[in-house]
Amino acid sequence: MGMLNLPGFLSCGKKKKDFSLSSEKDAHASDSDENLERGNWSNKADYLLSMVGYAVGLGNVWRFPYLTYQNGGGAFLIPYTLMLALAGLPLFFMECSLGQFASLGPISVWRILPLFQGVGVTMVIISTFVAIYYNVIIAYALYYLFASFQKVLPWSDCFSWADEFCSKTRLISDCNATLDGEIIHANYSFITSNNLTCINDTINYKPVQFPSEQYWNKVALQRSSGLDETGNIVWYLALCLLLSWMIVAAALFKGIKSSGKVVYFTALFPYVILLILLVRGATLEGALDGIEYYIGKQSNITKLMEAEVWKDAATQIFYSLSVAWGGLVALSSYNKFHNNCYSDAIFVCVTNCLTSVFAGFAIFSVLGHMAFVSERPVSEVVDSGFDLAFVAYPEALSKLPVSPLWSFLFFFMLLLLGLDSQFATIETLTTTIQDIYPQMMKKLRIPITLGVCILLFFLGLICVTQAGIYWVNLIDHFCAGWGILIAAVLEIIGIVYIYGGNRFIEDIEMMIGKKSCFFWMWWRMCWFFLTPVLLVAILVWSLVTFSTPTYGSVLYPAWGTAVGWCMIIFCVIWIPIVAVVKICKAEGNICQRIVSCCRPTANWGPYLECHRGERYSHVVNPQKEKEHEIPTVSAFTYFRE
Repeated sequence: MGMLNLPGFLSCGKKKKDFSLSSEKDAHASDSDENLERGNWSNKADYLLSMVGYAVGLGNVWRFPYLTYQNGGGAFLIPYTLMLALAGLPLFFMECSLGQFASLGPISVWRILPLFQGVGVTMVIISTFVAIYYNVIIAYALYYLFASFQKVLPWSDCFSWADEFCSKTRLISDCNATLDGEIIHANYSFITSNNLTCINDTINYKPVQFPSEQYWNKVALQRSSGLDETGNIVWYLALCLLLSWMIVAAALFKGIKSSGKVVYFTALFPYVILLILLVRGATLEGALDGIEYYIGKQSNITKLMEAEVWKDAATQIFYSLSVAWGGLVALSSYNKFHNNCYSDAIFVCVTNCLTSVFAGFAIFSVLGHMAFVSERPVSEVVDSGFDLAFVAYPEALSKLPVSPLWSFLFFFMLLLLGLDSQFATIETLTTTIQDIYPQMMKKLRIPITLGVCILLFFLGLICVTQAGIYWVNLIDHFCAGWGILIAAVLEIIGIVYIYGGNRFIEDIEMMIGKKSCFFWMWWRMCWFFLTPVLLVAILVWSLVTFSTPTYGSVLYPAWGTAVGWCMIIFCVIWIPIVAVVKICKAEGNICQRIVSCCRPTANWGPYLECHRGERYSHVVNPQKEKEHEIPTVSAFTYFRE
């Protein structure tokens, strides 16, 4: 039975001469789109740049270079590349194909397997948590960006906000020296007053902090002593957070039609800045030492014998490609049906990994110079995460001539990298709303997008209090970890083992054309065995090696850890809840109900009738029969239908 067509439109989006729904057409769609209901990307470049922007984020700059240095330098690229082929790319390709085939977001796409629709809910909820704290990091970048508009960078020296532990150089505390033929141990003031010389390898240094470290904690964050001490909202961070949400809302006011154009700048310009920083860094004294620590002579092939190295490689690939967040499905759902999602997946994955390697050279060349100037080994100035982005690298940049310029470029790059990922995350949320309430989104897309941004802004205010950094770290520690792994494991098991891997391959071939058995041999090997095994191994390893969250040397209170567990439970609890609801609403005995929920729904298949062919000629989309109705059911009712 064929699908009911939209009044005035043909089933593949070709517009007739007269139509009655033009006034209700979504700003997301245009007359030239293949899918006039949901809309399509204006061109392929919009999609690819959006995907690159989503995959290439802050972790490529502040996590990968440190992991490479820590895990054997250049040798780390071996497990990293293998994990890309075995875990990252197969899951990436699967999600892109899934979204493009059904033209549905991360929840509605589970018409393919109703029992697992809770997996889509988990993805969306985790993306919501991540959107809250990710924009706070963008707010940090904005604050430092504005702080760079000064003749002298405010973290370049120990100014009025500093305490006695602040120092630009290492201060010697005590050491061994030779006096009258005997070796003595004395404090440094005695050594200098007697014109003595410290014996090498006996020098102890005072515990000091770089100006950039104290500026980050005392000025930028106004950091409290711990999660127990919430303190006040840091007003300038709150304003930066508001500005970051305003930028996101402005870029998404027309959905993919507007964000697809913004990414031409936000996705490409960071590469220009990275190149500028690399060229400048390569000309500095000590740059070669930094690069050798990163990927050169310091490479240690024996590190590959350690299981931790392989776990770090798999984890980094998994998170850097943004799989199982729902965003890949959402962005791919706006592709035209016959788009080559296979080549797109390879292009984006390879670009993401090359960007990580490239960024490492830009980071370590400047850190090598910092180590040279401060007379420290590179290992003492290297760090990851917040400490790299807002302490170590700003400190290194402050030592360069025209330092405000380099600081501006670096934080502008962080801003753009963060915004790209945030655009896709919010688009994931609005796509979910569109799939559940399509008619409402046609009429109210801009107010709904604005409302989502306003709501998430207010939820994020806890993260710009004096204890805000502890909340950011807590959400990242719990929500951006196990929840995603659980969703990924269930996603691949559900599609490959319940829906059917071979059946899914036939769906893909409807989009990209028939391929040989040899072509699919690698993907079958990964989807049926290698990728699920690796994901389960990472999940089990993460659970076994779990440690309570810390921020630096600050331990979290027991109630803070409990809140973290509550957040992750709230994210994944929907998987069994939705499964139970589906089973309860099905007909027959318990076995028949479970079997029924493990089959695709009657409206599963390509979104447009002209793409269905004989395999999906039976598909009926019940939403078409309610074309002029705005649903009034709750989201919970939606899961039961």
